[in-house]
Amino acid sequence: MKKIVFLSILLIVCLFAQAQEAKRIVSLVPWMTKSLYLMGEQGRLVGCTNYCPVEATDKIPVVATAVNVNIEKLLMLKPDLVFASSLIKPEILDNVRKLGIKIEYMPYPKSFDEICTDFIRVGELVGQQAKAKNIVAQQRDRMTKIRAKIPAGKHPKMFIQIGAKPLFCAVPQTFMNDFITFSGGTNIASELKTGSITREYVLTQNPDIIFIVTMGIVAEEERDTWLKYPSVSASKNKQIFILDSDKTCSPTPVLFVDALEEMIRLAYK
Repeated sequence: MKKIVFLSILLIVCLFAQAQEAKRIVSLVPWMTKSLYLMGEQGRLVGCTNYCPVEATDKIPVVATAVNVNIEKLLMLKPDLVFASSLIKPEILDNVRKLGIKIEYMPYPKSFDEICTDFIRVGELVGQQAKAKNIVAQQRDRMTKIRAKIPAGKHPKMFIQIGAKPLFCAVPQTFMNDFITFSGGTNIASELKTGSITREYVLTQNPDIIFIVTMGIVAEEERDTWLKYPSVSASKNKQIFILDSDKTCSPTPVLFVDALEEMIRLAYK
């Protein structure tokens, strides 16, 4: 009798869990979109932004830019869950909530740990918590092995440039800063609270390594600009590298470790 009661309770719990799974998702957050793909759950995506890295063959409708949402188009897709970030205006999200649609608010992660926590949360929402946790565990183990290759006693001063006009840098309390500390470096902007800086500030700090996180010709132009300052160690020793912004600006646990591995390879080659 006890076994029957136990099985009945287990069945109810399973059915409840399935009912909570999101079947139709609109993602307004690029790194959440990436997370769904990584878990093999992109089939649940019914809408995204024009910045989301979706496969063209999936033909997922675009319902938003980075900051604006076409609410009418979103509603036509009948989602049961919307991923949203701080880039979307609060009043827009409030209007969506009032229409009875669940919103999962995902603020920009401040650390690698938060990237992992958010990834596991996505797994919970699509019934893939175990898979998400396994992926995170694999990446943490992979990171440990990668960091073990960093030469002992070396702590180069690093500067991560994010964009060009205006000039921004990675600062503490961000996952971008984790890239620096996890690769054995010290951040030249460790005393700053905001990322807006001048080129003169960078020259004064004299970084040993410069990583440029931007795309296309702008990245090439920025590298050429820094090379015009031979007094800077990074320029003198040709230690100026361009990083893939897709990996570094909105990473999943896998992409974060991919980017970190590349940084370590470039910094200590």
